[in-house]
Amino acid sequence: MDSKEIAFLSAVETAKAVKANELSPTDAVQAYLGRIDRLDSRLAAYITVVREDALGAAQLVAERLKRGEDPGPLAGVPIAVKDQYWTKGILTTNGSKVFQDFVPNEDSTVIQRLRDAGSVLLGKLNLSEFALGESFYHPAGTPRNPWDPERNPGMSSSGSAAATAAFLCAASLGEDTGGSIRIPAAWSGLVGLRPTWGLVSRYGVLPACWSMDTVGPITRTVEDCAITFQAIAGYDPKDPYTRNTPVPDYRHALEGDLKGLRVGLISEKIYCDDVDREVKDAVVAAAGTLGELAASVE
Repeated sequence: MDSKEIAFLSAVETAKAVKANELSPTDAVQAYLGRIDRLDSRLAAYITVVREDALGAAQLVAERLKRGEDPGPLAGVPIAVKDQYWTKGILTTNGSKVFQDFVPNEDSTVIQRLRDAGSVLLGKLNLSEFALGESFYHPAGTPRNPWDPERNPGMSSSGSAAATAAFLCAASLGEDTGGSIRIPAAWSGLVGLRPTWGLVSRYGVLPACWSMDTVGPITRTVEDCAITFQAIAGYDPKDPYTRNTPVPDYRHALEGDLKGLRVGLISEKIYCDDVDREVKDAVVAAAGTLGELAASVE
């Protein structure tokens, strides 16, 4: 596979190619590291890049494949996470100089689950200080939107959005307290999911507001979002607020039809002066298309 094409594969395509021995996990990691080296000085998406750790993890995935094992649904997929999550032996700053020396001695639950799913951690992503979305102070540099470097990629999970949109990782994790997954995804042309509170463990996540914080994926496709969410969701005895219920097969759910689907629009949020006309027209057109599709399967 052409090395220039690797970073433009979806997470699903990457895992499929790795499992089919069409793509080396090490080659996948090197493709992303190369892009980080070339582009991140302009985008400031990363705070920390764990180059050697990533290459070592990729080698472990390759060894599991040689033994005939299934590394998991995210086999060899290079991911990165908002620097709000504990990562064992890796600097975790929460976007602040206050945590400039904080190196956790264990992984947060979601990081461990991503590792268990076969993914490879490339590094820790930039965010506004303490994940406060209205704060645009970034001690590690201000993240830039890859579509227009003069613009913000969106709120506190800005590094997650910038890295994913610029193909500096295959998928990322953000954290949403008041919009910091949804807004970066919207501003950067990505898919973002704020899960229902309690579906994903927050153990090892530096908090902003305990009753509102949620962990979720930021990806380039809906299918990538589904498999990333699948990997991190589920009960965690370390987080008493997680739900002790089975995790649905989110990827399989994408294969269903649209019969009975209802989409709600808040008219006051669409038909108002705060919304540009082209945005309003696009939302209304999308809603109309969904309605036509639903009618066609009835």
